[in-house]
Amino acid sequence: MDGTIERFYATGKRKETIAKVWVQAGNGKITVNNKSLKEYFCRESLECIIKHPLITTETLESVDIKATVKGGGLSGQSGALRLGISRALILTNADLRAPLKKAGFLTRDSRAVERKKYGQPGARKKFQFSKR
Repeated sequence: MDGTIERFYATGKRKETIAKVWVQAGNGKITVNNKSLKEYFCRESLECIIKHPLITTETLESVDIKATVKGGGLSGQSGALRLGISRALILTNADLRAPLKKAGFLTRDSRAVERKKYGQPGARKKFQFSKR
């Protein structure tokens, strides 16, 4: 090698969130928007969602992840980050595709907020009906 570190880049999306993920060989350090994973995602459940692809492929202790996340809330950001990590792991090793695909981590969650309709207070809610 000529001293350069091989990094792999992938993006993940969920709701209004976009996550840019860089994966490289390391010792399991995960950084999100220049903060540690525990510092950025306060909830244990969100950390679990993000680490799931790494646990499935048994690469939790062997790769470092640097990510930038924009838009949406914490739940959408964790989902986008999970997709981005899964896509980047495939670039590091193509053999990891089968377990990630089986676990459903390579499918983008296309659910989004339903739009508000005219003549109504929200997407589904209706104004109170008055007979007289």
